[in-house]
Amino acid sequence: MPGAVRFLPSECGFAFTNAWPVQPAVVLATPFGTVDIGDASAGLCGGMVFAALDYWHAGLTPPAVQPAQGEALFGYLVRRLIDSWHLPLGVMQYYQWMNLPAGDRTFTAFGRTVVGERGLAWRTIKVQWPQIADDLDHGIPVPLGVVTVESRQLADLGHNHQVLATGYRTGDGTVTVEVYDPNQGRRDDIHLRFDPGTPTRPTVFDHNLDLDRPVRGFFRTAYAPCTPPT
Repeated sequence: MPGAVRFLPSECGFAFTNAWPVQPAVVLATPFGTVDIGDASAGLCGGMVFAALDYWHAGLTPPAVQPAQGEALFGYLVRRLIDSWHLPLGVMQYYQWMNLPAGDRTFTAFGRTVVGERGLAWRTIKVQWPQIADDLDHGIPVPLGVVTVESRQLADLGHNHQVLATGYRTGDGTVTVEVYDPNQGRRDDIHLRFDPGTPTRPTVFDHNLDLDRPVRGFFRTAYAPCTPPT
């Protein structure tokens, strides 16, 4: 069952931010020795989003002290990070969106304009947003994959981000999505904002996320609650 109260980052987010020392995110023991996987300093945003939502579903307050490697909470954040990637489909969706145009690609045939490929604006506004808004209308926060880069390089997947949509408001022709951004801790003023009026054209997704790149679009990620460590 969902948490009894609305998810507010100031109450339901982690007290620490998504800032970690240079260390392997995962250390696997093998017959040939230990193998280090990933780098925690690159961020555990998806793990923090999923874990914070797990605590909310359980009606628990997330721990306030940032864990060190080897502690149960750190391991849980890493496991939930991997879950947030929804391998292999989730990573494929990030990569597909990295290679899509901002607006629709069209061509003319027999005097008519034909849509050859839908862009990120259409996919975000017309496909993803109605599903996200429906959950928010029912009081259910929604994890979002935020695409920030246009690239064919797999190494650039790490430039994307994950946040948690917690509510939204409309006015002046725009939609403002309220989000929990693990990079900024317990702040209730973080948002994504867009004009839904022209989804066939490149759309500006205004934001105050802790990112040094523009947001090209966003989609809901596949989430299922897990029991968090207490």
